[in-house]
Amino acid sequence: MFIVGAYLRAQWAPAPTLTQVHDPAALRPPPGARVAIYEFEDMECPNCAQVNPLLKQAAEKYNIPWIRHDFPLPFHVWSFQAAVDARWFDTKSKKIGDEFRNSVFANQSSIQTPEQLRAFAENFATQHKLIFPFVVDPMGKLTAAVKADHALGERIGIDHTPTIWIVTNRTNGVPYVEVPDTTKLYVIIDQALADTANEPTRHAK
Repeated sequence: MFIVGAYLRAQWAPAPTLTQVHDPAALRPPPGARVAIYEFEDMECPNCAQVNPLLKQAAEKYNIPWIRHDFPLPFHVWSFQAAVDARWFDTKSKKIGDEFRNSVFANQSSIQTPEQLRAFAENFATQHKLIFPFVVDPMGKLTAAVKADHALGERIGIDHTPTIWIVTNRTNGVPYVEVPDTTKLYVIIDQALADTANEPTRHAK
């Protein structure tokens, strides 16, 4: 069940407190990484658009993974479809999918309706020599993936977008730090890298 009032307050103002994490199991970097940026985003959220270039820059500067999860808010008219569209571009390559997300954020103010989103996605596909399908998700697999991300966010305790953590492979203490103030992003990443300098690298099983 969505609590629309809470989401509205959370989207348009900084979260007054840190997220109360109920299930931290997923807040880990991928195998082979000591530190990662871990984000839940809504592609229609103005705050997400504002921080998107900074997160991209940080991932590139530190050469660390940027794990992006969909958390479309129920009162946004096109954000869920944008997440599904991004998943379609992911099927062509993850790089193209992330480029689509970044492009949507960069042009968010020009996308007001689902029809404008559709035109934007078609144009983006054409620029990448792709044909955007009339029916994006005929089997419902992409929709299910977006819903699974949202469900993961709810299990963790997400109540606003963007929600950003720096996650680590630390074996002692809490292996994640939330970033409610992105002006401190680089400081938190620097500290995370220092804290994990002697941690063994976790590999895929």
